[in-house]
Amino acid sequence: MKNHETSITVRFNEIDAYRVAWHGHYVAWMEIGRNALAGQFGIDALQLIADGFLGPVVALELKFLRPARFNEVLTIQTTLRRTHTATLEFITTIIGPDGTKCATGVTTHALTDLAGVLQFQMPPVIAERVTRLLVWLEVP
Repeated sequence: MKNHETSITVRFNEIDAYRVAWHGHYVAWMEIGRNALAGQFGIDALQLIADGFLGPVVALELKFLRPARFNEVLTIQTTLRRTHTATLEFITTIIGPDGTKCATGVTTHALTDLAGVLQFQMPPVIAERVTRLLVWLEVP
């Protein structure tokens, strides 16, 4: 299985009093990777809205493994898990410059229409894009 990679540099304003990246920034970094991958296949937030859907986060898991520090270049690895419901599950690994994992996480997005009505089946237009993404990622 492949993943998409995005690089970010830890900025000074992302450092806390302990001189490490504040934990809340990891969620933003996950979003950067997720949007970069999803955008290539027509399923980022704005593209979903243009097709009449929303993908709000309904679950977030995040495990911190080692702190990220100022000026480190991190690699955000993002992939998508196959689901059998109208959800998108993005899996993220944040890798430090030395190749060690800084954090791992998962965001789950439920598809709704623009009025917030939960979709119980993946809309065909979105299903086709998700299928292309899964093929590109070589997800079984």
